[in-house]
Amino acid sequence: MTSDSAIWVYLSASPLFGLTLTLVSYLLAVKLYQTGRGNPLLNPVALSILLITSVLFASNLSYEAYFSGAQFIHFLLGPATVALAIPLFDQFGKLKKVWLPLTAALVLGITVSGFSAYFIALQLGASEQTLLSLIPKSVTAPIAMGISEKTGGLPTLTAVFVVITGILGAILGSTLFKLLKIRDDSVKGVAMGVTAHGLGTARSFQLSPEMGAFAGLAMALSASISPFLLPLVLSFVQRFQ
Repeated sequence: MTSDSAIWVYLSASPLFGLTLTLVSYLLAVKLYQTGRGNPLLNPVALSILLITSVLFASNLSYEAYFSGAQFIHFLLGPATVALAIPLFDQFGKLKKVWLPLTAALVLGITVSGFSAYFIALQLGASEQTLLSLIPKSVTAPIAMGISEKTGGLPTLTAVFVVITGILGAILGSTLFKLLKIRDDSVKGVAMGVTAHGLGTARSFQLSPEMGAFAGLAMALSASISPFLLPLVLSFVQRFQ
């Protein structure tokens, strides 16, 4: 066995491999994003997922082995979410003025998201379990998986839909806002947070602190409302089948 092969065997068996792969992949993705002058198609999270998946596939390394190291970054998701309160506090004055339309927008956004996902997939011939897995696609992953499990969907399939939804929202959101001529950062932030959860929030912070703050708020509130609202949406749509 050559020295390079020995190093690879050691690294792939070490928890540090998953951690290193995640950090290097994200740094490369950010560099590509900066080189592309912020092109949404070069979203760093989407590129990181592609890079990591490619390495795992090429090396025949299991996800469990990878996650044994990546879990250290996964742990930071909690503190990072709590840290969203800092930019939100900076926008507290504006938030007090718009809390009523904000609440209405969240309820409407969650409802429309669930309805549209269910009926579009139904018309395309999706199975009942797939339909149930699709309804919480716009909620942050841990909450979405819990909703899916309680309503009869597949939590793992829901997690895939959540990631795809977030990536598409992060890539297409800013372009859609331009087409619709939406200029208010708070409005754009709420739209991104309620439809594209964490990935949409990350993209929002890249564009504007105000947009990111409202996206973080919308993401958190929709995660709180969805477990109560989406089962009601599901029971309603099932009456018309």
